[in-house]
Amino acid sequence: MKSHWFSLGLLFFAFNCSAQIDEAKIRHHIKTLASDSLNGRGTGSEGERMAAAYIEGQFKKLKLEPKGEGKNYKQPFPFKGGVHGAGAEGTANNLVAYLDNHAAQTIIIGAHYDHLGLGENGSSLDANPQGKIHNGADDNASGVAGLIELARHFAKNKTKEKYNFLFIAFSGEELGLFGSKYFTEHPTIDLSTVNYMINLDMVGRLDPVTKALAVSGTGTSPVWENELKKLSTDELKIKTDSAGVGPSDHTSFYLKNIPVLHFFTGSHSDYHKPSDDWQKINYKGEKAVLELIVKLVEDLDSTPKLAFLTTKNKSTTSSRSFKVTMGVMPSYTSSEEGLKVDGVTDGKPAQKAGIVTGDLIVQIGDYPIKDIQAYMEALGKFKKGDVVPVKVKRNSETISVNVTF
Repeated sequence: MKSHWFSLGLLFFAFNCSAQIDEAKIRHHIKTLASDSLNGRGTGSEGERMAAAYIEGQFKKLKLEPKGEGKNYKQPFPFKGGVHGAGAEGTANNLVAYLDNHAAQTIIIGAHYDHLGLGENGSSLDANPQGKIHNGADDNASGVAGLIELARHFAKNKTKEKYNFLFIAFSGEELGLFGSKYFTEHPTIDLSTVNYMINLDMVGRLDPVTKALAVSGTGTSPVWENELKKLSTDELKIKTDSAGVGPSDHTSFYLKNIPVLHFFTGSHSDYHKPSDDWQKINYKGEKAVLELIVKLVEDLDSTPKLAFLTTKNKSTTSSRSFKVTMGVMPSYTSSEEGLKVDGVTDGKPAQKAGIVTGDLIVQIGDYPIKDIQAYMEALGKFKKGDVVPVKVKRNSETISVNVTF
């Protein structure tokens, strides 16, 4: 009996030595950052400055060391606003905080906190976006909430890891990775001491049915695939992509020969629309993703600095030569053959033809569609005004619709 209570005591002690990921805190962070009062956190806007003040406050509570410019958390950088960077120049800020574990090397964890503001920069997928608040709860208040929670975990964890941590909230991501590019060109720590970089971008909408988590960058170090395979379960099914280059901030670090991973729970019909609100976040799912990242960091804690590998990045030739668009958001977590539709833009050819979220596009004209790459290549074959038969699988039925580009 004595031995039993002693074992329970050790278990209780061990549990309390580790700061737990808190679902309620995730919810509070996202509700705050995706509030209407922040007006969508457009790069360089007053709403974004309010978001920055909130993030700074969280870093201060955790007693993290400022690692921006001088002795501040802020790292200011220039950007060009407007559609495709054709607007006025401005200044925005990265927020950089350091957890010094007195180690030789450092792990970077990052997430962008800017979003689309009032829908005026050309990136909104809403039919009439101007003047509408794009709150960006998933994109990317979810990632920033994850960043803050991971910072809290590693700052409060009694058993200190064998690496330091640098936590960075980037701005300017939506306009073209301005903040992360600036940081990697003007780093506030020696980049040669960085072990790897983890990027959190859209981690708030884990599908409760498929439970699929997309992780890209797995070809940037020889350890990634094996480590993630061990962590994949029926409750969190990891789908990997080897490419180091992608449409988010990890790309800037990959281009500096740093191993990277980007965590992403998938696109959805609210992506880049005013409807991306905090009520739609899967908070339990995000907690599970953050716990998996903690486990990954812990599993690698005793390993030496990771080796870096260059990757074969996906061709973007087709996307540059597009003359038409269907107006669908592809799923990046689906394992089905074809292009799974995660969202449809109002007023675009797909929506007008009757294609809906959940459809699986398997053929466009004479071109079979097996994956996203085949879809992009097929789009490059058509021009505006073409009327093309498109085959989609909907539930157990295959139907054909005519899409007018």
